[in-house]
Amino acid sequence: MKLMRLKIWFNVFILLAFIWALSSCNNTRHLPAGDALYTGARVTVKESDLSSKAKKVLQEDLVGLTRPRPNTRFLGVPIKLSLYNFGGKPGKTKGLGGFIRKLGEPPVLLSDFDLNHNIKLLQNYLENKGFFKASVTGDTVVKRKRAYSTFSVNAGPQYKIKNVTFENDSSDVESAIKSTEKNTLLIPGAPFNLDLLKGERERIDAALKEIGYYYFSPEYIIIDADSSIGDHKVNLYIDVKPNTPYDARRPFKINDIYIYSNYNLATAAVDTTTSNITFYKGYYVVDKNKMYKASLFEKIMLFRPGELYSRTDHNLSLSRLINLGVYKFVKNRFEQVPDSAKLNAFYYLTPLPVHNITAQIAGNTKSNSTVGSLVTFRWTDKNIAHRANILSIHSSVGSEVQYLGNISGINSFTLAGGFTYSIPYFVVPFFKVNTTGEYVPKTNISFEYSILNRTKIYSLNSFRGELGYLWKPSIQKEHRLNPISINYVQPLHVTKLYDSLANKNPTLRKVIRKQFIIGSNYNFTYDELVAKPKGSTGWFFVGNADLSGNILGLIAGANAKKGRTYNILGADFSQYIRTETDIRRYVKVGLKSVWANRFDLGVGLPYGNSLSLPYIKQFFVGGNNSVRAFRSRSVGPGTFRSINADSSNYYPDQSGDIKLELNTEFRIKFNNILEGAAFIDAGNVWLFNEDPNQPGAKFTKKFLNQLAIGTGVGLRFDLQILLLRLDLATPVREPWLPAGHQFVLNQFNLGSKTWRRQNLVLNIAIGYPF
Repeated sequence: MKLMRLKIWFNVFILLAFIWALSSCNNTRHLPAGDALYTGARVTVKESDLSSKAKKVLQEDLVGLTRPRPNTRFLGVPIKLSLYNFGGKPGKTKGLGGFIRKLGEPPVLLSDFDLNHNIKLLQNYLENKGFFKASVTGDTVVKRKRAYSTFSVNAGPQYKIKNVTFENDSSDVESAIKSTEKNTLLIPGAPFNLDLLKGERERIDAALKEIGYYYFSPEYIIIDADSSIGDHKVNLYIDVKPNTPYDARRPFKINDIYIYSNYNLATAAVDTTTSNITFYKGYYVVDKNKMYKASLFEKIMLFRPGELYSRTDHNLSLSRLINLGVYKFVKNRFEQVPDSAKLNAFYYLTPLPVHNITAQIAGNTKSNSTVGSLVTFRWTDKNIAHRANILSIHSSVGSEVQYLGNISGINSFTLAGGFTYSIPYFVVPFFKVNTTGEYVPKTNISFEYSILNRTKIYSLNSFRGELGYLWKPSIQKEHRLNPISINYVQPLHVTKLYDSLANKNPTLRKVIRKQFIIGSNYNFTYDELVAKPKGSTGWFFVGNADLSGNILGLIAGANAKKGRTYNILGADFSQYIRTETDIRRYVKVGLKSVWANRFDLGVGLPYGNSLSLPYIKQFFVGGNNSVRAFRSRSVGPGTFRSINADSSNYYPDQSGDIKLELNTEFRIKFNNILEGAAFIDAGNVWLFNEDPNQPGAKFTKKFLNQLAIGTGVGLRFDLQILLLRLDLATPVREPWLPAGHQFVLNQFNLGSKTWRRQNLVLNIAIGYPF
């Protein structure tokens, strides 16, 4: 075996050596007479007070500045240059040779290199970094039609900042600049750096833009450096240039605000028209057809007449108009009122079509061997009551088919319909509430009715209604609060087959039990990755709290443990406190890999009128996005395992009041389409109270020893419009087995058909599991 490995590595070495030799000979064959292939620059930094690490960084920066850049290389071999030359002589553009040349890149020649220009470039860079006494010398070396440049850098000491003085001649603008001194980027002791000085100018400009200095610019700030004080230190003096225009030296206030709320880009008239204007609380709304009520903009706009101009209010007002979701184009401009320090603001809003009809077709697959489809139709009106209120009416029809397994034939059919009415501000009785972020808050009223028919077993109908609020302080954070949430579920028909299954497994009766939930819920989402490139390092967090029946329970004095329960509409109302926390951490590893982790904890506390959470609020483990080595809803609760679990007509639907799930997955990208993964999942659910029909299901301090564990590998296909995921998993630990026999990975037997059928779970899904 060792001899075979040595032979393989020897052959690889011979192949690489052959490629290198071939490219070495070929890449200089077609060079112009008297010229050479330029292979790059070599920089040596001498006489510097920098540390060895800082000196190495400086050296790399200087090499990166030299021009031209040499031909690109992979493992030291200029493959693209070799392809270019392999295509034939220069000028060949047709045939196979011309195609190959297009895949490569032409040689970088010594004649393209300007030694004096590069010396000046490096010298200037060093001075900008505070090496005021630096000197640079350079030369070129040519050997066998190959050339490179060498630079010797005597950097000398790097000057550091000693004192920073903000000049103040008592003018308004200099007093304003002086007031920002505490936030300066120029810290005594820091190295002199031109980029830092530029950043300071931009910081000052941004601060002035917040207090009315609309016409100010970073170019109006001068920073003088005095390097004559000795000890390789500099004093910095920040001032306003003498030739700064008068308007840039004074703050401006907002005068009149004109909003063209039904602006047509194609047929727009002169935008300073004074006809068809409605004045409302400081805003002039121009809308000939009265498409939008003027009162809408008082809640959206952050500018007010008489206030100082603020860049933040400027940008946030634009963002809020865009995020209304009713405008296709939003733009604005400011115009100075003659002979004054005032600005008129003009906003041009081009609406989207008010009415919209869409149809959506979706497919799904689950690890319990079902495939399904869903067709949704949606009609939207984006300007109810002329206030940009959005009414969305939807209907959907879907089905799922069980195609494999012991319970094939139990298919499902769903029919649903409802509406969502969204108002772009908070509607709160007796209070006036608004936000000032870039996202407009929304008040949402929703209702939905659905029928679920599972052939051969049961059919259910449900009603759900909510009144709630949504607001986003930033792109990373989102709050959802539903003070009123009502859900009513009742069975329409239960078959004899399901009755027989429920007689053998009484826990199945919770699915067809009437459920009445009335309460409130809150959800908070924080997504650090939303504004970062795909594959970045960051956090994702979702937390929610759900309360139900608390006031009703207090009034009624319910106590299910003592047999005192009360009902509404023939159903015991649910009383509980339910919370769930989903924390994810993504770590970028190298250039093409990501290590993804998830911690999911859910806790439900049933009390008063309830002994357990209602079925639709309980937690589940297993399936495509959970512990993938186990079928959907087949794990737990606790160590409980139905005696019918291996029978031909067993229907897994295990749930619990408490959930713990841990996932870790390493993802590696092979190319733009294909991605691989290796993962480990663990989790289980438990009941809060003891259930005699489910021994071992109650949560105890031994919960960590009751986790189901699975592992596997996967492939993902990034098709741009969607990501198709294939995950193959197998159990590692089955908590319902006797102590000492729960770890089953030692039974791994890929050659056994029976073992494969019982232990290999293929998950086909769309999107990442977390």
